[in-house]
Amino acid sequence: MQTGYAAIVEELGLAVPAPHTASRIVGSVRRSEIRADHAIETFPKKHAHAGSLRDHLLFALKNEPTDLRVLAAAFKKLGPELVLTWLREEPTGGYARRAWFLYEFLTGNRLDLPNARTGNYVDVLDPKRHIVGDRRISTRHRVWDNLLGVPGFCPTIRRTARLESRMAEQLDREAASLTENADPELLRRAIKFLYTKETRSTFEIEGEAPNPKREERFIAALGRAGQFDPTDKPSLIALQNTIVEPRYAAADWRTIQNFVGETARGYREVVHLICPRPADVPELMTAWKSAGDRLLQTKLDPVLAAALLSFGFVFIHPFEDGNGRVHRFLIHSVLARKEFSPRDVILPVSIAIVRDMPSYDAALETFSKPLLSLIDWRLTEASQLIVDGETADHYRYFDATSLAEYLYDRVAETVRADLPQELEFLGAFDRAYVAVRDIVDMPNQRLSLFVRLVMSNGGQLSKAKRKLFPELSENEIPAMEQAVREAQQTSAETDQM
Repeated sequence: MQTGYAAIVEELGLAVPAPHTASRIVGSVRRSEIRADHAIETFPKKHAHAGSLRDHLLFALKNEPTDLRVLAAAFKKLGPELVLTWLREEPTGGYARRAWFLYEFLTGNRLDLPNARTGNYVDVLDPKRHIVGDRRISTRHRVWDNLLGVPGFCPTIRRTARLESRMAEQLDREAASLTENADPELLRRAIKFLYTKETRSTFEIEGEAPNPKREERFIAALGRAGQFDPTDKPSLIALQNTIVEPRYAAADWRTIQNFVGETARGYREVVHLICPRPADVPELMTAWKSAGDRLLQTKLDPVLAAALLSFGFVFIHPFEDGNGRVHRFLIHSVLARKEFSPRDVILPVSIAIVRDMPSYDAALETFSKPLLSLIDWRLTEASQLIVDGETADHYRYFDATSLAEYLYDRVAETVRADLPQELEFLGAFDRAYVAVRDIVDMPNQRLSLFVRLVMSNGGQLSKAKRKLFPELSENEIPAMEQAVREAQQTSAETDQM
């Protein structure tokens, strides 16, 4: 017997992504099978019930991660009667009051019921199954609202072993220790380089190379990420204006239907992400802002807050152009505002993304791919995308677990690889620079070029680059290469101590 959210989806014919957990009641043994994108849970027959929608809902609230997209779609289709009947029969029941709260939260409709007067307070989300927010009291329902968002925008994150492990690592302390113990001049140069490389990487993800003016403006914006208000509409519009061509600078949220895709053979458009209808964007962004205000003020782990806010933004896609770059900028802004990143230091997430673009695409597709078959859409001959029907809830209540795990992994790379490697490189470069200059006192620019070429080629000057230094003798070059190798070896030994 299938039960829980999966049974509700099937019985009502809901156009929502498949719930993470598929539960069934069969046999006599409790079993769990965890797969990459979902879980199969088998319960013994003692959990059997009559099979009504209310039974499936009660089972889901008791035994499965809360799926807000299923609940929002189910409540819209059913109306209030299921919850009203449940409350009349069990006015003090904890699960009935949770269903009541969620009905009003998700539909915006207030049931014709007096406030609850009895019953112990219960959490809306089970903290054992979910990452939860700071508790807010709902005296009307006698529940603790520990959701991560607000009505209109409320993603969820399941509590996984992978996220638990990452949060326990305290990567912010690792980053702080690394920067506090670094040579101040090396740190200054490393930060300057990483700001530039992060800027170029975030444009590279979009298949673009910024001109010097746009690059300079984006670097300056990154330097102020900690003071940037990520939920302020004028600030977001001003940021978008700095990173796109002037002709595509926005004055407000978009008023056209957009999508993310690419042109395939035969000049056929392949759609990857269907964005919300333009009429839905203002309301979605208002709710996104309210959720962002809540996330920034709570004790929620900074990386998880950054994931919710930044991916929520890019899925709504409120601008015609520049959404991806703003999305990645928001990661930096949230990490800086919540004091996860060391002061004035950037954790170059885009650099880590560029190293493995397929995994970035896979993370985004956990949201975008299911929508292609759930939303009623079509492309015209002019490659204009038309969306029919109500679709806004898909962007309000998504499961962000995979996205949070992905972002945490990239942050870990930046803390444990990119930042220390850049400091190590600069330390080795400085030692090599001095050692090579002692052999041949070259002009500064040529000396720097020689050292960089040798360091990037395993300690040797390639034959193709040899012609760049015709003034050097065949005896000098091996000695200079050896000096570079020794400088790199010294750096590696120091790093291992």
